[in-house]
Amino acid sequence: MYAKGMTTRQISETIEDIYGFETSESFISNVTDKILPQIDDWQNRPLDSVYPILYIDAIHYSVRDNGVIRKLAAYVILGINTDGKKEVLTISVGDNESSKYWLSVLNELKNRGVEDILIICADGVSGIKEAIAAAFPKTEYQRCIVYQVRNTLKYVPDKERKIFAADLKTIYHAPTEEKAREALDAVTEKWTTKYPNSMKRWYDNWDAITPIFKFSPTVRKVIYTTNAIESLNSTYRKLNRQRSVFPSDTALMKALYLATFEATKKWTTTIRNWGQVYGELCIMYEGRLPE
Repeated sequence: MYAKGMTTRQISETIEDIYGFETSESFISNVTDKILPQIDDWQNRPLDSVYPILYIDAIHYSVRDNGVIRKLAAYVILGINTDGKKEVLTISVGDNESSKYWLSVLNELKNRGVEDILIICADGVSGIKEAIAAAFPKTEYQRCIVYQVRNTLKYVPDKERKIFAADLKTIYHAPTEEKAREALDAVTEKWTTKYPNSMKRWYDNWDAITPIFKFSPTVRKVIYTTNAIESLNSTYRKLNRQRSVFPSDTALMKALYLATFEATKKWTTTIRNWGQVYGELCIMYEGRLPE
């Protein structure tokens, strides 16, 4: 029930309704506190030495802190391991988004055994690019195309969003970087009169968008789509729908851990076309993956 986002009061009331005996909110809180050592062990467990792909994403929650409600981000790092299976590596709750913060997060992964990451796919969180360069200099930073598109379409009216989205697809579906740049210029020219700043981020972030163009469509799908992490995020978003404010960051972490445990029980198979993806990555990043 806690994993589904129910508050201690809701759990207490539900137990009374179903079983007919009273349990205090503090009792429910104490029971769920029993998993705190388990969470600590999970957050510090050894990791694989190499991960072909990592995704970093954030979900925001309202948390009460000394009587004040603050917005905190839960940063989730999801890895695709060399077997092609998804694995949540860590969850960090905080609001201190900077290169120093991200460097500490990535160094924590190194301390847990990670020696190499081929590609990190993330939205433009502050400081992430600099932190990757410092912690894993050989790792490529791939700007998340899904978020790039969403940010572009954010201020476009519904009536034009579909055709604008189709035009954007000509950029990231282009066969080469050169053709993608031509498509970017064409889309910008078409829409700049109506939406002068809509394409600015594409030019600003071009160096972090372009890594995908050296891969086949099969590999691109794994890198630039966030299906792997979106399904996980839908589980986390349910927590927001169940409760508007968490009483503490510890309560939030307990709920996130339990929700993660529930979601990942279904992760028993490899991602689609992993054999082809892995083979291409082995060639592209020669000597960095076990063959």
